[in-house]
Amino acid sequence: MSDSWLFLRDDETVVWEGTPRLSAAIGGITAGTVIVGICLVAAVTVDPRLAAASLVGIGIIAWSVLRIRHTKYVITTRAVWLKRGVPGRTVRRVGLSQVQNTAYSQSVTGSTFGYGTVSVEVAGGPDVTFRRIDDPETVRQAITGRIGGDGTEIPGTVEQWKEVLAIVRDLKTAVE
Repeated sequence: MSDSWLFLRDDETVVWEGTPRLSAAIGGITAGTVIVGICLVAAVTVDPRLAAASLVGIGIIAWSVLRIRHTKYVITTRAVWLKRGVPGRTVRRVGLSQVQNTAYSQSVTGSTFGYGTVSVEVAGGPDVTFRRIDDPETVRQAITGRIGGDGTEIPGTVEQWKEVLAIVRDLKTAVE
């Protein structure tokens, strides 16, 4: 990957990467369009100099789109990454060992059009949220498949547990 914000270790590979859908900017695009429309109507009916105020609406539209376009989500074999920011940049890396739980949600329109939100609960820090991404269930599975998953496995080997049992028996004998 050529992005300078993402550094991978030698044995680390990208499993999934994505960005929010452009529809996440629809609120800003709508507000900006309304402001431009009002300014242009005011420029025609009141004073032509009011057309300059439409730059505010254009700025809102541009900001909304840039904010979405400068947000990136990455899942690697070792971590979950979030990068965002237009004038500045915020990069967050969460090792998969810190991931406690994952969940995904879809609104009615998200279910219809195939997008949703994936939430990643992080031990000792704020959660990471991938908003308005395509196929959130698959993205969630890409994370849970790497964190040790369903919780039904017993940690350690049989030999390790035999050693623990021997130590516990020795402690019991010493106490009695």
